[in-house]
Amino acid sequence: MGGRGVRVRILGVAVTFLLIAGSAAAKETVYVAFLGPLTGGVSANGIGGRNSADLAVRLRNADPNARYRYELISYDTECKPSTGVQVATRAAADRRVVAAVAHYCSVVALATVHVYHRFGLPIVVWGAVHPDITYGNDYREIHRINGTMINQNEVASKFMRSLGYETWAILYDTTDYGKGHKKYFTKYLQENGGKVLASFGVTPDQQDFTAELTEIKALDPQVVYFGGLTPLGVRIRAQMERIGLTSQFEGTSGIMSDAYIEALGPLAEGTLAFREGAPVDKLPGGRFFVEKYREQGYKEPPEAYGPFAFAAMNLVLDIIERVGPDREKVRDALNAVKDYDTIVGPVTFDANGQNVVPLITKYVVQDGRWTVWEDSAYARGERRLRRLGE
Repeated sequence: MGGRGVRVRILGVAVTFLLIAGSAAAKETVYVAFLGPLTGGVSANGIGGRNSADLAVRLRNADPNARYRYELISYDTECKPSTGVQVATRAAADRRVVAAVAHYCSVVALATVHVYHRFGLPIVVWGAVHPDITYGNDYREIHRINGTMINQNEVASKFMRSLGYETWAILYDTTDYGKGHKKYFTKYLQENGGKVLASFGVTPDQQDFTAELTEIKALDPQVVYFGGLTPLGVRIRAQMERIGLTSQFEGTSGIMSDAYIEALGPLAEGTLAFREGAPVDKLPGGRFFVEKYREQGYKEPPEAYGPFAFAAMNLVLDIIERVGPDREKVRDALNAVKDYDTIVGPVTFDANGQNVVPLITKYVVQDGRWTVWEDSAYARGERRLRRLGE
């Protein structure tokens, strides 16, 4: 506890008085961690997530009824597995850290789950979508508040087929993240009667896609599907235009960022993507989140997964308030979470720590912003996607 002791003598007896600021004892400080890509190609998403987790901590510290004062320690994973393991080890080995909200990049989350298990640090994933993060192990420390790429690709394939598209070419990055998207999209697309004309793996740092896109142009698919993150998606979409490839461009949650639109400008128009949960303005606590985020004066937007990071940190703080700053108790309480209300909707963790997320939202870029499909001019028939109806 904080405070300053002063010794005085009363009737010849030494007595120590604790001088306390205000009328209440200072609160114990509890440390929590955030891990995400704060530099590199997807740093916009990581910074938006960090700010959102920080917002949850700030709001809790402003609550006079909170039992503890919280301090957030942020770690930059750079969206690289090697760096991720290093900083995850630092966070997990720091016994002050009670729990963490961790990971936008699936490749990093997959590489680090063993670290959290070994050190007994409970985490809640806020953005990474590869199913093996939760379903590929039986670690009781691992939880995820957002959905998986399985949900995304099942909805994506059914939706695209319902529009009338029949043929695809697939580009995917050669990390586990990209290969996972390719696997599940291909599976569900074929189940729904779609045809994949060709698939091409590309490296995350690849700059020139002339060879792949020229071959795709010769195959003339109606849709080019991309499984990967924003920087690669930007380069591919720009080079499609440069060589005159007119196929509709379809991505995953990995390209859903303001940075994608800012980089491409008008070329982003009509891009499709899919993400779990509702848009922030339609979330149960979306207006509250947006208002509080704006009040704090963050320079960067929360991005697509910011609300998940905010909800994950709030969940962690609520549990610490209830069971105390003890890793094992927090882990056990997380494993028992059922119908917990958050701004992204109710959260229930299954036996693998995976939140059951039934809702996947469809998005299209319209006039420089990600727009819910049902609210778009495309859905109303006022604008047309590329190659639709051929």
